[in-house]
Amino acid sequence: MELTPQVTVAGLKFDLTIILGTIIAAAIVFGLIYFATRKVSMVPRGLQVGLEMLIDMIRGITGMTYDHKRAEKYLAFSFTLFLFVLVANQLGVILMITGEVHDPIPWLGITEETLKEHNGAAHVALLKSPTADLGFAFTMAISVALFANFIGIKNGLGSWLKPFVNPLHWIEEVSKPATHAMRLWANIFAGEVLITILMTKFPLYVTFVPVAVWIAFSLFVGMIQAYIFTVLANVYIGQKYAGGH
Repeated sequence: MELTPQVTVAGLKFDLTIILGTIIAAAIVFGLIYFATRKVSMVPRGLQVGLEMLIDMIRGITGMTYDHKRAEKYLAFSFTLFLFVLVANQLGVILMITGEVHDPIPWLGITEETLKEHNGAAHVALLKSPTADLGFAFTMAISVALFANFIGIKNGLGSWLKPFVNPLHWIEEVSKPATHAMRLWANIFAGEVLITILMTKFPLYVTFVPVAVWIAFSLFVGMIQAYIFTVLANVYIGQKYAGGH
């Protein structure tokens, strides 16, 4: 995939494309919620209709995982998680912005050596889906895993520790966030890679139809992956209430 501008602060690299995409995704989610709830009425209209349908769908997810009281407790968390992942998944498909760099920009991590590796001209992604970045996907998955284990400890330290007697449980605890992240990242990353290849390596008149079809398919995949990520997050949390099983 194309390069992304990065800055190094105190020895740590920060991907500006991912940071920008995350901020935009969060702003879009905030804007959608704000405008959908600005004038709430008993007879839903406009964005309020879509919002209430989405809430009903999320309530179905939490209702399958928890008892009624906990289902309502995790409704806001699940709704926010789904909407953010959904927007983050679609961002690079709808608003992917790339540029071609021919000269080094060292402060953005684009060096002369990097350009040589790309035959003197590198495609740089200025905006893409944050979830197409493996580190971002793992950060979200690990956050869910940590929160789930926090709930397990809070629910009872003894019941949380008991499953760890089985060595397979250790493997399960590691594999959950790994597969949680990889499933999301792989689907979004693959979609954007193919779109980038079709749009940069071939004339538009050749790839217009394939690109349009693949964009439509990628939007659908983004919705499915947001749903799956949210379902699995609730399943992992729900398992901790049941003693880790």
